[in-house]
Amino acid sequence: MGLEQYFPPGTDEDTIQEAISKYYYSCTEVTPTCPVENTALGYFPNKGINVFFAIGYFLAMVTALVLGIRTKTWSYTGFLAAGCALEAAGYAARVPLSINPWNKHAFETQIIAIILGPTLVCVSIYLTLKHVCLALNPALSRVRPQRYPFIFVPLDLSCLLIQAIGGALAASGALTNMRVVQHGNRCIISGIVLQMLVLGFFGTVAGEYFVRTAKWIQSGQADAEVVELWKNKKFRMFTYAVGGAYSGILIRCIYRTIEMAGGWGNHIMQDEPSFIVLEGFMVLIPFILLAIFSPGYFFPQMAARMSARKGRGTSDSEKHAGSPPAESEKPGGHHNTTTSGDETSPASETLVVEPASVKTEA
Repeated sequence: MGLEQYFPPGTDEDTIQEAISKYYYSCTEVTPTCPVENTALGYFPNKGINVFFAIGYFLAMVTALVLGIRTKTWSYTGFLAAGCALEAAGYAARVPLSINPWNKHAFETQIIAIILGPTLVCVSIYLTLKHVCLALNPALSRVRPQRYPFIFVPLDLSCLLIQAIGGALAASGALTNMRVVQHGNRCIISGIVLQMLVLGFFGTVAGEYFVRTAKWIQSGQADAEVVELWKNKKFRMFTYAVGGAYSGILIRCIYRTIEMAGGWGNHIMQDEPSFIVLEGFMVLIPFILLAIFSPGYFFPQMAARMSARKGRGTSDSEKHAGSPPAESEKPGGHHNTTTSGDETSPASETLVVEPASVKTEA
């Protein structure tokens, strides 16, 4: 960093780096002795693009809340709106950094908010698989559809917790202990890598289910209503939106893993164009897609299940949700899905055999 020359010969490298870090942490504004190049970002963030992102996430949040509250898709909307709020706060915090990159509170806010925001929106993505399986053919799923949230959501929240711990360690150790900062950085990387692995697992499971469903429908064994839903334009748009959101978040996680692996202030972290494209737009686009293509309007079956829990208690059929599927629920047979919409209990979904078609409880 240019200050090593002021230390006596033979001084331990860790001691030098910690002393230099403490010195720069004491900087409060850009000066000849506290140049912008020695901030973690290494540049003055572009004010206009960060205002654009903050407004974009705010509008996505409002859209998600308005459409979600109208259609009572509480879980999906709640996580999506919370993610939007974090992202909006993060990019709003980058605006004062465009004036003073040494603004510590703004820097810590944008780091924590922008890192954690995508983790919350992943929950909304994970919830869709359960409802798609229930609407098409639950028997084709390798796992009972109602259990998907209990596999992916805890894993995703674990990613959130690990990254939050990492951010707290990095912030608390920045003034006194560089080793704590390094441990915090490793926690953040671990959380992002875990999130990337969970996304990969989800993509594999969802992709395999869609392949099996497509083959089943092409075989001519599917009911007319299932075929109609499969070909429904709005349903296809919803699945494309979720697929696009999933792809954007996955690309962002790969970028973040590479960026954070180099440590604070590395050349990737100090490259604003890559941040704008691979972090900013790769997360904003998924939020906009999930907010606009609300399941309440593009996938009513999902909205009906999610809202039904508000008006129902535990039914007798729910008490038997753990029983093995009936013979008629196997691929090729007729089936029906009746659900409570509850995302918080594995017993909240049950398969009820009826003779003709797939119906959704309103």
